[in-house]
Formats: sequence, C-alpha cells, structure tokens
Amino acid sequence: MRAQCHSTIRFQEAQGIARGSVGILLLALWFPAANATAIPHPHPQPRQIVHIIEKLERMWQQAELTANTATMATMLSEDYLGIYGDGTLATKAETISSFKDGTTKFSQIHTWDRKIRVFGSTAVVVSKAQVAGIHDGDSLTGMYRYTRVYHRHNGVWQIVSFEASATHPHKQKHGPKDGKDGPENGPVGPPAPAATPARTAPPK
Repeated sequence: MRAQCHSTIRFQEAQGIARGSVGILLLALWFPAANATAIPHPHPQPRQIVHIIEKLERMWQQAELTANTATMATMLSEDYLGIYGDGTLATKAETISSFKDGTTKFSQIHTWDRKIRVFGSTAVVVSKAQVAGIHDGDSLTGMYRYTRVYHRHNGVWQIVSFEASATHPHKQKHGPKDGKDGPENGPVGPPAPAATPARTAPPK
C-alpha cells in the first residue's frame, strides 16, 4: 500500500515538473516574439504625400529664385524657424524680408539625393544642394546638405523648420554613398543657408 502511495506521489510530481517545463518553454518562445513586435520596422512611404512634398520643394525653390515673397508667405507657417550657419535663428517675417529687400538673392539652385520621410502629419526632407547667390553682400555659392520639415494642419502642408550646413564632398570619408554623385540638371529643390563663417543666408 505504501509502495503504491509513493508511486502515485512520484507520478504526480513528475507531471508537475513536466507541466512546468512546458510552461517555461512556451514563455521562452513567446518572449522573443513579443519583443520582435515592439521593434519598429521600416515601412513604405505614402506615395501620394511624397509627391505632394516633392511638388512643394520645387515651388519653394522657384519662389527663392524669383524672390516670390507672396508664395513664401503661404508656404511658411506662422511659427516657422530657420537656422543660420552661425546658429542664429530667423523667423518667417525675417526670412521673407531678406528676399523682399534684396538682401538675399539666388541665381542658381540644384538639388539631388533627396529623401522624404513621412510620419503622420509631419514630413522630413533631407537633401543635398548646390547653390549660387549672395546674402548681405556675402557669397552663398557652395554645396550644402539641408533638412526641411513640413507639417500638415487643416489639410495644408507648410514649412515649420529648416536647417542647412556647408559640405565638403572631397573630405567626406564616412557614410554610405547614396544617390547621384552630383546635382541634377536644372533646379529642383530649395537652397541652403550662408556658407560664410560670420553670417550665412537666412534659412529657407
């Protein structure tokens, strides 16, 4: 009788251990899967919005080349802020004023290697640009990499932020080589801020 009781107890203990092992195995299998779902993965960009942003980039570039401040006024948000090459800021009013009074002038703008990322109601544009122009008597001619941010409010996309910095392709030794090796034929995108160390062109 005692032997039978001991056998029953051992059998029950074995079942408990087996159930515990299965539970641990299932938990081990579930944990990586749960973590995998939490890791963000690249997703295709909405083509319709990308096309809209590309069109706006061309409109902005044309507005800068022709000093069309009326177009600039509609494309820049009221709280727009641009960053000069020396780190100072320019508001919407200051940016428009610099084109209206002729302080800033562009005679040529070429862009290439443009990338557009859309995050809900925000679109981020990163691109390279080669420009020719002046700001407050200083030359702006050179190559730049810029970032422009658009935000959609009430169905309208407007520029809320802009920043650019001068680049020196012959000195670049890191980062992937993406896009074309030079500017596109003909202007296709917006310019960048001043290249001079003291004060650069107002952000666009």
